Amino acid sequence: MRQLLARRDARSSERRFVVEGAKAIGEALDAGAAVESVLVDDERVADAERRVVQRAAAAGAAVVELERGVMARVAGTVAPQGVMAVVEMVDVALGDVPPASRDLVVVCAEVRDPGNLGTIVRTAGAAGAGAVVSCSGSVDLYNPKTVRASAGAVFHVPVVAGPDAEEVLDELGRWGLWRWGTVPRGGRDYAAADLAGPVALTLGNEAHGLPPAVSSRLDGLLSIPMAGPAESLNVAATAAVLCFEAARQRRAPLRLDGTAAAR
Repeated sequence: MRQLLARRDARSSERRFVVEGAKAIGEALDAGAAVESVLVDDERVADAERRVVQRAAAAGAAVVELERGVMARVAGTVAPQGVMAVVEMVDVALGDVPPASRDLVVVCAEVRDPGNLGTIVRTAGAAGAGAVVSCSGSVDLYNPKTVRASAGAVFHVPVVAGPDAEEVLDELGRWGLWRWGTVPRGGRDYAAADLAGPVALTLGNEAHGLPPAVSSRLDGLLSIPMAGPAESLNVAATAAVLCFEAARQRRAPLRLDGTAAAR
C-alpha cells in the first residue's frame, strides 16, 4: 500500500492504485471497478463508511482491520482517511472509447500538476465529455492527489492514459473531430467558436503551454478573454470554461418560460 501511494513505477507494474475515503471507494464499487482489498482504521470509521466496507467485502475484497496508528504510518499523512482500498486500474485504450462517446474529448498534453489533472477529469465528466486523454508527459493519472481531485470521476469517465499526444490527435482527426488547442491569447474567442459538433479540446502544460509538436496537429486555437490583469487562467479552470461552453451549445435553447425548445 505504501509503495502504491508513493511510487508511480509500483502502480504501473502492479496495475493497481490506492483509493482513499469511503465516498471514492463507493464510486469505484458503483462503477464495477475491481476493489482488491480494503484497509480500515476501526476507531475512525463511521457507520456510513462501514457500509461501504461491507459492500466491498460482498464484492470480494479482502478487508484488513488496522490497529491504532497504523493507517497514519501507511498513508504518510497527518490526518488520513479511515478507510483506503487497492483497486485495479481503470484506464482504457483510445480505440476502446465507445463511438457514442467520441463527440467531445479532452486531451491533456503535459499537464503536470496532479490536482489539475484530477479536476479536469471531474470537470469533463460533469460537463458530459465522452473521454479524457492523459498523454505521455502528463502526471500519473493514478497519483493519489489526482485520484482525490477527480472525486470519483476517474471511475465514470473513460480515461486514456499514456499515449503520445501527436498520435492521439492524429487518431482524433481520423475520427472526424475538430481539434482545438488552448492558448492564453491570440486564439479565437471561445464563445464565438462552434463547439457543438465533434471536438477535441487540447490543454497544454501549466507553465509552457502546448508543445510545438502538438500545435502542428491542431485545427484551430481558442482563447478565453480576460478583463483583469491575470496573464492566464489555471489549466483546470480553462477546461471548466470550455467544457461547459461545449455543453451549453449542445443543449436545446430555452424558451422564455424556461422550458427547452425543440431544435
